[in-house]
Amino acid sequence: MKKIIIALIVLFSTNLTAQIYDPVEWSMSVEKISDTEYTLITTATIKSGWHLYSQEVPEDGPIATSFTYDDEGSVFKIIGNTSEEEGYTVDDPVFEMKIKFFENKAVFKQHIEVVGNKTTLNALVEFMVCDDTQCLPPTEVDLTFDLTKTTTAKNSSEVKSHKGTKKEISKTDTSSKKESKKGLLGIFFIAFLSGFAALLTPCVFPMIPMTVSFFTKQSKSKATGIKNAIIYGLSIVVIYVLLGVLVSLAFGADALNALSTNVWFNLLFFLLLIIFAVSFLGAFEIMLPNSWANKVDKQGDRGGLVGIFFMALALAIVSFSCTGPIVGTLLVEATAGGSQVGPIIGMLGFSLAIALPFALFAAFPGWLNSLPKSGGWLNTVKVVLGFLELALAFKFLSNADLVLQLHWLEREVFIAIWIAIFGALTFYLFGKIKLPHDSPLTHISVGRLGLGLTTLTFTLYMLPGLWGAPLDLISAFPPAQHYSESPYGVGFTKMGSGSASASHYDIPEGAHLMAPHDILAFNDYDLGLEYAKKVGKPVMIDFTGHACVNCRKMEQNVWVEPEVLAILKNDVVLISLYVDDKRKLPAGEEIDSKLRPGKKLKYIGQKWSELQTIKYKTNSQPYYVLMDHREENLMKPVAYTPDADEYFNWLKAGVSNFK
Repeated sequence: MKKIIIALIVLFSTNLTAQIYDPVEWSMSVEKISDTEYTLITTATIKSGWHLYSQEVPEDGPIATSFTYDDEGSVFKIIGNTSEEEGYTVDDPVFEMKIKFFENKAVFKQHIEVVGNKTTLNALVEFMVCDDTQCLPPTEVDLTFDLTKTTTAKNSSEVKSHKGTKKEISKTDTSSKKESKKGLLGIFFIAFLSGFAALLTPCVFPMIPMTVSFFTKQSKSKATGIKNAIIYGLSIVVIYVLLGVLVSLAFGADALNALSTNVWFNLLFFLLLIIFAVSFLGAFEIMLPNSWANKVDKQGDRGGLVGIFFMALALAIVSFSCTGPIVGTLLVEATAGGSQVGPIIGMLGFSLAIALPFALFAAFPGWLNSLPKSGGWLNTVKVVLGFLELALAFKFLSNADLVLQLHWLEREVFIAIWIAIFGALTFYLFGKIKLPHDSPLTHISVGRLGLGLTTLTFTLYMLPGLWGAPLDLISAFPPAQHYSESPYGVGFTKMGSGSASASHYDIPEGAHLMAPHDILAFNDYDLGLEYAKKVGKPVMIDFTGHACVNCRKMEQNVWVEPEVLAILKNDVVLISLYVDDKRKLPAGEEIDSKLRPGKKLKYIGQKWSELQTIKYKTNSQPYYVLMDHREENLMKPVAYTPDADEYFNWLKAGVSNFK
C-alpha cells in the first residue's frame, strides 16, 4: 500500500505539461457480403486538433498508417488493398512533400474471403498522430473482428475495442481545411496572374482592341456593346472552367491525391512542361487544327448569345499556341496539388484575367489609346514564360527522383540547373542571347533592364546554395538539405582544413556531427551519458523523431540562432533519441515492454519511446530534458518552443544550474 501511495504522489507531482496522450480511439465492425466474403471496417475517431497520417505517405515522410492481418492465407484471403477515405492533402513546408492525413474521423475497409473456420480475426494497426506543436511516436494497437456480429452497409454497428484517455486537447488555430482553402486561394491567385501574363502574348494582346472595336461598332448602342462584351467575357470564363471540370472528372479525387508521389505522373508532367517551354522559346508552335477554328468561326456569324459564345471559343482556339502551354502548366500544378476542385479554381482565375480586359475596355473604349503598341516585346514575354516553365519542369523530375531515392537530382544538381536557367534568362534580357522570332534589339527598355537585374539578383542569390545555404525564398522547390551530395555544402571536407569546428576534437565513439549545424550528438542514451561524465558537461536529451514536423522546425528555426547554437555545440552533450527509429534491436537485446505486458520491444525507437513515457510521463515530441550526471533534471523539461529567446534562456539557466 505504501508503494502505491508513493507512486501516486510521484505521478501527480509530475510537471503538468507532461501528459500521456492517446488521441485516437479505434473501433471495429464487420459487414457480410456473402457466406464467405466480408468487409472488415476499422474506424479511427481522432480528437480535435490532432491528425492521423494516411497509408499513402511518401518515403522520408511521416510514419504511415499500416494494417497487418493475422492468419492471412490459412484462415482468410486478403482481396485488394485496405481502402481509406479522401482525407486532406497539403504541401508540407518542413518535409517538402505532399502529405495526406485525416482529422476527426477516418474509416479503413478491407475486403476478405474466409477459407477457415475461425469466427474471430486479429489484426494490428501501426499509426502516428501529430498536432500543431507535437507528434506522438509510432503506436501499435491490436484489433479484433468478430465474424458472428456482422451488419449490412445500411445498418452498421461497431464493436468498441481500444479507448483513449479522456484528457482535453486544446483546439488548434489552424486545420487542414484552412490549409486546403489557402491552397485553393494560392492556385486562384497564381492562375489569375498567369492569365494576365497570357494577355501579354502575341496571340492574345492584339485581339483586345480588335474584339472591343467589333462590339462597340457593331452594336446599336453603347449599352448593347458593353453588354455583348460582358457576355463575351463570361463565355471565356465558362469555356475554361468547363475545361477544368473535365480534367477533375477525368482523374477523380483518388487519382488526384496520388499524383504528387506517383513517379509516372511526375515524369509525364516533366515532359509536358519541357515541351511547353521549348514551344515558348520558339522551337515550334503548339496549335490546334485549323479546321476547328474555321468551323467555330462560322458559328460565330450566327449572332445572338450563341454567336458570342462561339466567338469566345474561336479566341481560345486561335490563341492556343500562346495560352495552351500556360493553361497546361496551370492544370498540371493544380492537378498535382491533389484537390479535385484545384483545376476548376485554376481555370476560373485564369479566365477571369483574360475576360476582364474585354469587358473593361468595352465599357471605357478611351482606355484603348493607353495600351502599348504590339511589337517584339510580346515575344519577349513568351520567352520569359518559357524559361519559367523550364525551371518548374525540374521540380516534377525532382519529385520522381525523391520517390525512387535515385539521388540523380540531388540538391546541388537541382540548384545548379536553376542557376543555369535563370542565368541564361538574364543574358537573354540583356540582349546577349537571341532566339527565333526575336526582333532586332537596338536598345534595352527600362522594364526589360529592371527584369534583367531582378533575374541576375535571383541567380546570384542561389549561388551560396551550392555551399549549403538554406535558400529560404525557394525552399519549396529544391530537395531538402539532407538529400545532397554533401549536407555541409560543395567542397566542404568534414575532417579536413575546411572544418573549423570539427578540428577542435575527435569524434568520440557512438557520436556524429549533425548536419548542417555541426553539433556533436549521440543517438544512444548510455554512450552519451558516459561521454558527458568524461567531459564534465550537462546532458540535453532530445526526444525526437525522423517524421516529427515540429522537431524539424526547432532544428531549422531555433537551433540555428547563434546564441542557441553556441550552447548546443559547446556547453551540453546532446543525446537525440528517435522514437520512430525502425531499426531492429540487436539479437539478444530484445526486452519486454513495461507498458504493454506480454509484448516485446522490437525496434530501437520503441525503447526510447518507453523511456520517455515511463520516466517523464509524456509521449509527445519534441521534448527536451536538461539533466546532470545523476540523471536528475536541471530544469523543468520543455516541449515545442518556437521562441528562440525563451529556448535560449531555458538552456542558459540549465547550464548555470549544472555549474
